[in-house]
Amino acid sequence: MAWSNDAVADELARALGGTVSDLRRLSGGASRITSSFDLVAADGVRRPLILQQERSDGVIPGSQVRTEEALLQAARGVGVPVPGVVAAGAGGGLDPGWLVVERLEGETIPRKLLRDPEWATARAALTTQCGTALAAIHRIDPDSVPGLPRRDPLRDPLAYLDGLGEVRPCLEFGARWLEINRPPSGPRVTVHGDFRLGNFLVGHDGLRAVLDWELAHAGDPAEDIGWMCARAWRFGGAGHVGGFGSLSDLLGSYAAAGGEAIDPGRVRWWEAYAAVKWAVICALQASAHLRRAQRSVELAAIGRRVCESEWDLLVLLGLAPDDEQPDATTGEAPAPPVEPFGRPTATELVEAVREQLEATLGSTDGRARFDTRVARNVLLMVEREMQLGPKIARSHADRVAGLGYAGDSGLASAIRAGVFDHDPGDLGRALAASTRDQLLVANPSYLGDPAR
Repeated sequence: MAWSNDAVADELARALGGTVSDLRRLSGGASRITSSFDLVAADGVRRPLILQQERSDGVIPGSQVRTEEALLQAARGVGVPVPGVVAAGAGGGLDPGWLVVERLEGETIPRKLLRDPEWATARAALTTQCGTALAAIHRIDPDSVPGLPRRDPLRDPLAYLDGLGEVRPCLEFGARWLEINRPPSGPRVTVHGDFRLGNFLVGHDGLRAVLDWELAHAGDPAEDIGWMCARAWRFGGAGHVGGFGSLSDLLGSYAAAGGEAIDPGRVRWWEAYAAVKWAVICALQASAHLRRAQRSVELAAIGRRVCESEWDLLVLLGLAPDDEQPDATTGEAPAPPVEPFGRPTATELVEAVREQLEATLGSTDGRARFDTRVARNVLLMVEREMQLGPKIARSHADRVAGLGYAGDSGLASAIRAGVFDHDPGDLGRALAASTRDQLLVANPSYLGDPAR
């Protein structure tokens, strides 16, 4: 159903009983819509709750709420801090699936948790608490959770890219590296699948709840640890684990809480996997905008974050150059053509709109401020592409030609076929140079981030 406050409130009231008050949409991700509301009983008692609705047009098909309901109950049973499940269902007016849980108090915004002084005590406790929570999650028997997915992690990324029609030689290289270098798997356990800041509810004493279980599956326990170590989930923080902790401390607390001893080399493989997986998820989220399932400048911008994860992969594998400055993109851009349109040029128009958005940032707040900032950043990206794009495109074409291919499609096919398996040096250097150049347009500050 199309999302509207009145319609959703009426359906919730019918499903739960009582009266629904203060229904507010909090977020609308690629697969879920999350809302906050109060359920008011006949005696006037208010119960704070959270609603999660699956999208009928989401990029992750099929209703998972019954599985998630069972999973949350199992997690609570082994001591994982989670919100209590109130109700769940599929079909009806809240199609295709919905889940209602308790609304707990705390903070979820990663940058606040990593930077604000008021969260210093919580930051100091989080590494140990996360290790303890993960050990408990991994004690859940996957066979005890009906419908919990079981799949080979390497089955999906390239299949999703193929389905989208995306050609990304760097991700082909990453998937090939993962296949060749895959370590022996640990025991099959219940894996959260998205264990990271942003999915933690944190109080001043530390971790209060682990949220967002829709990507849970049966897998290797090192997957959750590698995912949490990925640079994308450090949010600019210096700690290897989530921006706040060290890997050795996390592995130590995990083992002390009953988890297996996990070798850091195995975590490194899963960290590389996380870079490839997150890059593909970014492409999937952008596809929701491009195929008009959910028009959003935020989702469109996420599509240009693919190169961030590609860079992370190359850094992790030791292929990114020490000198991150551009080689073929320096110098003044040629003056844009004026005829037949005259001035202002396209570049000047983009600049004018961006400046107007910057001027309005101080007068907006909340979601409007966030959307304005995203739009401003997109326009900055467009300006950089207008200036640097032609040189970057020529340099990339020259690199691909130097490897013996006429374009990305041929190069990607060769990588998938294993042509470069025994001597990836030239390929790695070419991919690193082109990925660096993409970042000069998409997000130049990413190259100089000390938390890389």
